[in-house]
Amino acid sequence: MSTERTPPAKVAVLGAGSWGTTFAKVVGDAAKGSDRRIMLWGRRETVVTQINTHHRNEQYLSGIDLPPNVSASTDVAEVLDGAELVVLAVPAQSLRPQLRDWKPLIGPTAVVVSLMKGLELGTDARMSQVIGEELGLEADRIAVISGPNLAMEIARQQPTASVVACVDADVATWIATTCTPSYFRPYTNTDVIGVEIGGIVKNVIALAVGICEGRQLGDNTKASVITRGLAETTRLALALGGSAETMAGLAGLGDLVATCSSPLSRNHTAGRLLAQGLSVDQVAERMTQTAEGIKSGRAVHDLALQLGVDMPITAAVVAVLSGELSVDELGPRLLARELKPEGEYQA
Repeated sequence: MSTERTPPAKVAVLGAGSWGTTFAKVVGDAAKGSDRRIMLWGRRETVVTQINTHHRNEQYLSGIDLPPNVSASTDVAEVLDGAELVVLAVPAQSLRPQLRDWKPLIGPTAVVVSLMKGLELGTDARMSQVIGEELGLEADRIAVISGPNLAMEIARQQPTASVVACVDADVATWIATTCTPSYFRPYTNTDVIGVEIGGIVKNVIALAVGICEGRQLGDNTKASVITRGLAETTRLALALGGSAETMAGLAGLGDLVATCSSPLSRNHTAGRLLAQGLSVDQVAERMTQTAEGIKSGRAVHDLALQLGVDMPITAAVVAVLSGELSVDELGPRLLARELKPEGEYQA
């Protein structure tokens, strides 16, 4: 792709949940003083109307004002019309059928960015792979954004760093320039696999940490699970062709720490609810947004088995989600692995 690509005049964000709306705000704030338009697609007319009339999305970002260059529509064709940068922020398991409907509406040179952090059930595909398969795009037109990106903190303009990953470094830089307000600092990376895997597996580890917290296990336990969770994530990333350096950065360690530590994390919250005795279905009913770790945990476990990667924490969490293991039995299983040197990342 040409390195002389001009900044996008229009950015489409598909998905008006907390992260999609927050990212639209990030791009809108970064575009102050320009003519760039940012359009959000949302399914709910009430959400869209509120964004357009009050510049707020109270359901997902209560009390947060959106910039005037952000608008919304329930008409996906209107949102995608003329968009040179298309940002996807929908639940991972619904992506493939939605892309089939959206494909004719996406511009022939548009770059597509995934904000999603999940593996597809049944195929174990990463979101960038689903995008490539369904839209027929080359890798240099697909990017992912990941990192310690708790939506509400970013919406409140608390300083945050993130990672934009694309196999084409120039395209990653082009995307980064569209989302760099004073409070959001994107770094670039060409390791799409590592960045995605970091964002996927951390959700499963956060479920484990949330369960530990809900069962009132101590900080030693939580720190051990986070650290060994990073080792699991690294083993899987390396097996897929990712980089250990990525796992030590914002998309690996940074995202893992934020997601496992914050009450704003959906997966951490879901883990605590599971620890209170709620079923998976009851947790889903209680929460207003998807906890991707619940949906993707099985796919992560299946992928690890296919590749021969040892992931005992992931296996234990999946056993809890499937009802094969109780939350009280989880603790002793989290670190159940043969004795070996700590630094050994290979399976």
